[in-house]
Amino acid sequence: MIPDPCFGSLDLTDDFDAVRALFPITQHSTYLLNAGQSPLNQRSRAALDQYLDWAATDTDARPEVRAPLRRLLADLLGGRPGDYAITTSTGTGISTVAAGMSWKSGDNVVLPAGEHWNSTFPWFNLSSRGVEIRTVQPDAENRISADALAEQVDDRTRVVSITAVRFDTGFRADLKSISNLAHAHDALFVVDGTQCAGASGMNVVEDGIDVLACGGFKWLMGLAGTGFMYANERAQTRIAPVSPGMFAARHSFTELDFHSDARRYETGTIAYTLLHGWAAGLGLIRELGVDNIANRNRQLTDRIITGLTDRKLRILSPVDRPEERSAIVVFSAGDEAANKVIFDRLTAAKVQLSLRHGSLRVSPNFFNTDAEIDRFLNGL
Repeated sequence: MIPDPCFGSLDLTDDFDAVRALFPITQHSTYLLNAGQSPLNQRSRAALDQYLDWAATDTDARPEVRAPLRRLLADLLGGRPGDYAITTSTGTGISTVAAGMSWKSGDNVVLPAGEHWNSTFPWFNLSSRGVEIRTVQPDAENRISADALAEQVDDRTRVVSITAVRFDTGFRADLKSISNLAHAHDALFVVDGTQCAGASGMNVVEDGIDVLACGGFKWLMGLAGTGFMYANERAQTRIAPVSPGMFAARHSFTELDFHSDARRYETGTIAYTLLHGWAAGLGLIRELGVDNIANRNRQLTDRIITGLTDRKLRILSPVDRPEERSAIVVFSAGDEAANKVIFDRLTAAKVQLSLRHGSLRVSPNFFNTDAEIDRFLNGL
């Protein structure tokens, strides 16, 4: 069966060494690259090996993985299990929305400029259908507000789309206020949650999200090829299935009778080995508690921000307002060449971070230690 650890058996404070031991990468490097890829944890590794053993020795022993995943996701992110479709990536979910809606020439989609390609390419692809794509530039401090988006929203706006946390700056959007804006114009509110879910608190019902698309391989402790699309009842009435397979409908040889929930957006067989491993990672997050994880990440990024400020390095992430903070801190030493020098020095010291778009991105997670943060800072 899917690994389903008991609540409360691990505590981030009392059992920190045991939690940290679940991440072998910590034995040989300082891993501050969690916004790029979650390192494989031992529980997920064990579940992967378990599934491979079944595949090699007794294929009938392999469990059903989709329903348990839906329950885990609903526990962590809100909504009903039936509102979750199991997919393979963020782009798959957002592309399903873009392709499944009934568009008319002159409709528009409003979104921030410069967001991740999984969050933009599906909308850009609608231009050939007469849909106008309206983008809003972040302000001088890399923020996007509901007021700024409102300047582009009108009664022909069908979708307001945003990433909950931006991959390039770590800015965390005010989802509720943007949801209110979208719903005031009867538009769907579509969110890419990949850089938020699992690292910071979010709830699809409380935040007013109609569609939430995520990949599982970052803060949700999965591997590449795992993901989901949440769609509430409002969204399900507006988004038609676009790639139905055997899991989208009741089995019939004569008709296509879609499921009455978000399962209608699922397709055929996907990588069950990865999904079985992912369930163990989600179980770990549920056990530790997202609020506890978010608090720990806040402590780690506090230490990073203080250290960067003391060293007079420019922080590109908006960090003045707590509600706009995430587990990502982006900074610069002045120019791309200087940043490359720092990146190479830290890489040589086995401190892993990201050099993207000419700036440096550091993204700790709950298993990191204060000593590792200091090692990173001293390497600057």
